[in-house]
Amino acid sequence: MVSFRKAKRVAANGTNGTAMATGTTNEDDGAWDVVIVGAGVAGASLAHSLGVEGRRVLCVERDLSTPDRIVGELLQPGGYLKLKELGLESCVEGIDAQKVYGYTMFKNGEVATMTYPLEGRSDDVAGRSFHNGRFVQKLRQAAMKVRGVELRQGTVKKLLNREGGDWKEGETVGGVSYTVGDVWDEKKQQVIPGRSVTKTVFAPLTIVCDGHFSSLRSKLSPQASPDHPSHFVGVILKGAPSDLLPNGSHGHVVLGDPSPVLFYPISSTEVRCLVDIPASVKMPSVAKGEMAKYVLEKIVPQVPEQLQPHLIKAVENGQFRSMPNKTMAAKPQRTPGAVMLGDAFNMRHPLTGGGMTVALNDIATFKSMLSPLPDFSNAALTGAKLDEFYRHRTRPALTINTLANALYAVFCSSGDTSMEEMRQACFEYLKLGGSYARGPIALLGGLDPNPLNLVSHFFSVALFGIGRLMVPLPTPERLFKGGNILAGACKIIFPIVKGEGFTRMFFPAWLRTRLGII
Repeated sequence: MVSFRKAKRVAANGTNGTAMATGTTNEDDGAWDVVIVGAGVAGASLAHSLGVEGRRVLCVERDLSTPDRIVGELLQPGGYLKLKELGLESCVEGIDAQKVYGYTMFKNGEVATMTYPLEGRSDDVAGRSFHNGRFVQKLRQAAMKVRGVELRQGTVKKLLNREGGDWKEGETVGGVSYTVGDVWDEKKQQVIPGRSVTKTVFAPLTIVCDGHFSSLRSKLSPQASPDHPSHFVGVILKGAPSDLLPNGSHGHVVLGDPSPVLFYPISSTEVRCLVDIPASVKMPSVAKGEMAKYVLEKIVPQVPEQLQPHLIKAVENGQFRSMPNKTMAAKPQRTPGAVMLGDAFNMRHPLTGGGMTVALNDIATFKSMLSPLPDFSNAALTGAKLDEFYRHRTRPALTINTLANALYAVFCSSGDTSMEEMRQACFEYLKLGGSYARGPIALLGGLDPNPLNLVSHFFSVALFGIGRLMVPLPTPERLFKGGNILAGACKIIFPIVKGEGFTRMFFPAWLRTRLGII
């Protein structure tokens, strides 16, 4: 086996037969236990978590300035609990984060209110909403305070093998090459080349956390294929959330046509509005004024009257931001020397705000599984622990993913009358409150990771919808429509479960270990 110290000398001298870029320099001879690609929520919290264990961690992030995003602004209470478990709860302090205690839903003038079941927990446990960039910067600052952790700005271009050449499938990942001097365009989500210098860095384990637009995903998980169900278009409403929102400490969901509209506080003086534009609708042009017209004529009449003048004012200011929404089931793959985490590995529709909760759950599980190893130099032992990570992450991750994608399918309006019945049934079911709302909101909040409870509630909604149709008498037409509701529910949930992996979702970790399934 070629040592990492020797590998870096080979890479620097270019003696391995692979042409190295002009100006390439090798760095930090034997300095790192882990290289992390990306310093977003997943990468920064992972760098901190590994660093406090005494690991030497280098985190390479393409842009260390404050991110400016319209998603990743709501941390569910289950995510906050994981943040506390990682010792990072202070990262929601000092950023004007707002406590969130539940959701208020609107449909055709009716209202359903759901509160997180937080009884018996400490007063600090709640959801948090904030500016994503402020939260990410706090996580980065926390990581940089840990001895042995370093964050550097650079654009990772490719994975390297242990000899310093370009990594190919079947080889062990030994490190990365990255460029310094490029500029990341946040608006266009692309790198603008500059006068760059290419550098290489090596470590026994490379962890890819480069997010939504991962450049390395296709290398490490070629089977993964993101879907694009919709876009979010965001504006900010100015004012105190308690003045603007019907419930200042809740997220708000309007079940509109053609798809949901979200409102939630992101500071003590701002409320975010996200308008979902499904893929079936042509994206209106902001430059041509089509987006303003779409929101004013299509969306404003559907939101609560209290919010309408504030949304109109925000639209007139014209500060629209858009973000493509992606879904992608995790496709675990054994790659010696490397692993993917965060949105690079797994995405769900952001309707339910579950992404950061999944990421922090993954970081806590990853840390727990790999903690017994003194280092990561033994690829076989490290690989076995990574398999354990894959097996133990699934319950919370797949439950949140399935719920998010299923709710988006249900909450979008449809020309199919049976699906509209399902949509109405879901709203009426949640409106009942009590255990009818308590179970679903616990799942949504990341407080209940049991996928069986998710499936149970989903089909309870379908049966509730069928029951509504049978009143006062179960006519043949109503029985036929009830059958369509049940068929529609199956059509929604089963493909999602299949995509996430039936065995990963419902088989316990010990059984998958025996069967050799990750």
